[in-house]
Amino acid sequence: MTCACGHHHHPRHPHDAKGTPVALKQPMFGLTGRLICADAGQMMTALSLLPDHIRLSREEPGCLRFDLWQDEDPLVWHLSELFVDADAFAAHGARTKDSAWGREGAAIGRDFQRHEVIPVIRRETRQDLDAIDALLRDSFGGNDEAQLVRKLREDGDLALSLVVDAGGTILGHLGLSPLGADGPAYALAPLAVSPKAQRLGLGAALIREAVAWADTATVVVLGNPGYYGPLGFKPAILNSPYAGLALQMIGDLPKGSTIRHAPAFDSL
Repeated sequence: MTCACGHHHHPRHPHDAKGTPVALKQPMFGLTGRLICADAGQMMTALSLLPDHIRLSREEPGCLRFDLWQDEDPLVWHLSELFVDADAFAAHGARTKDSAWGREGAAIGRDFQRHEVIPVIRRETRQDLDAIDALLRDSFGGNDEAQLVRKLREDGDLALSLVVDAGGTILGHLGLSPLGADGPAYALAPLAVSPKAQRLGLGAALIREAVAWADTATVVVLGNPGYYGPLGFKPAILNSPYAGLALQMIGDLPKGSTIRHAPAFDSL
């Protein structure tokens, strides 16, 4: 099916993903439904105005997903939207009302369903791989972390790959890979959260889930002590190319012992 933004695709946004719910101060806000044109004139209005409306909506700071695609019936469009919270959706509505689409498309029929969305943490699936790549590139502003995760996966060293799934949209990712060490241990890297979804607690929730999965194994991370310290990480005085204040761990590896990251890290 051809999307109003010019792409040929049919977005898949399931709302029943199984996993560990992430507690938020306010739930995310989702909207699904249809735009129903009464005649060819309304269809031409939609074709003319929707591409700009889609672009402007996706640029909103509180918009996490905004997809519109045309049905086999050319008078019908399907939509799937996700916002950080109800306030972000209200801001979207206010902007839309004063836009060309809001004014000229007001007569087009709407059949919408609104719902709260609670993100869940789950294991990655094959269907998530492109979305994980895109998230990592968007979060880090480059391709290194996406290449790292792909290489870890290809080498069989991606021991744990978790995603944050919010109504079918991947908003976070965390990987654990095995460490060579004096005891069971994993490296936590990378950790990424979509820029628009940061400061909601998704990263901390991913870390807690990963540490629980690791059980008694040590988890080692290279990161900001101000962020990881409150989550239970302590300075890791270990023999590593990454040794320094940013090297931290949860666990009990011997002081001064050597750790060896998976070969994929050599390419960084």
